[in-house]
Amino acid sequence: MKHFINLKDISSKDLRKILSDAKKRKKKRNSLNTLDTDKGSPLKGKLLVQMFEKSSLRTRLSFYLAIKQLGGGTLTLRANELHLGSGGETLEDTAKILSTYGDGFMLRTDKDKKIENFKKFLKIPLINGLSPSSHPTQVLSDIFTVEEIKKKPISKMNVAWVGDSNNVLNSLIAASIKFNFQLSIGCPKKYFPSKPILDWVKSFNNKITIFDNAAKAVFKADVIFSDKVISLNDKVNKKKKLNDFKNFRITKKLMEKAKSDCIFLHCLPRGSEVDEEVFFSKQSKVWQQALNRVHVQKSILLYCFGKKQI
Repeated sequence: MKHFINLKDISSKDLRKILSDAKKRKKKRNSLNTLDTDKGSPLKGKLLVQMFEKSSLRTRLSFYLAIKQLGGGTLTLRANELHLGSGGETLEDTAKILSTYGDGFMLRTDKDKKIENFKKFLKIPLINGLSPSSHPTQVLSDIFTVEEIKKKPISKMNVAWVGDSNNVLNSLIAASIKFNFQLSIGCPKKYFPSKPILDWVKSFNNKITIFDNAAKAVFKADVIFSDKVISLNDKVNKKKKLNDFKNFRITKKLMEKAKSDCIFLHCLPRGSEVDEEVFFSKQSKVWQQALNRVHVQKSILLYCFGKKQI
């Protein structure tokens, strides 16, 4: 049994094995329908319990299809449907019940501490489907998409992030260490990554640079990542924050600062941080990026369940 909580806690070797398995599994599905199971149904009879404390579209759908295509099933819960946190049942007791009924637990939460506590009490694999500080399943899938399109290891590419320092960026920073790629970050100074993140990065021979200028961040980039400036449930002055990022919008002019074959990725949903001219351009690969989450999460599930990968 293995957890999948934060990329920085998983070895580069294991992460690369997950991507290799996903690549082979995706290729084998060319002749299969959406709900057809993979050969051998490696997770036949297994139940993945999902719980969402925050809204979800891609994570919910992709994990549903992932476990289904592996021969298993899923049950989706919402936090407000349980006794948890309402005075009726402790997290420890909830974890024991989940471990009794389910074979794996995927949690999307608004509190990092909840991930830590569930890890302490669960007897089944725990997968972080998004937390305030990390979004590992999204970013590992994004690495897969970049390498699939560019047909070379991401270690040979210049990767740029333009936008807020959020959970997706935190996981992208961790990925840059694990996969050894050049990462340039562009955001206003007051929104630079937190000190603990930067201190962790300093302990490695890293290739990370931070600019308070979007054009400098994307110069000669092979891929540009972005995300919503205003995240769901953000308790901020939205008008002020959007104004702070007005010079960090992904425009056609900004894309021209990168390499001519640069691609644009966005984990969705989108906001005003990217022009439609870019979002719907040939350089934008957001739909391929979204679909690939199914393939990578299948391999994450196999990793967590201790099943042999292709």
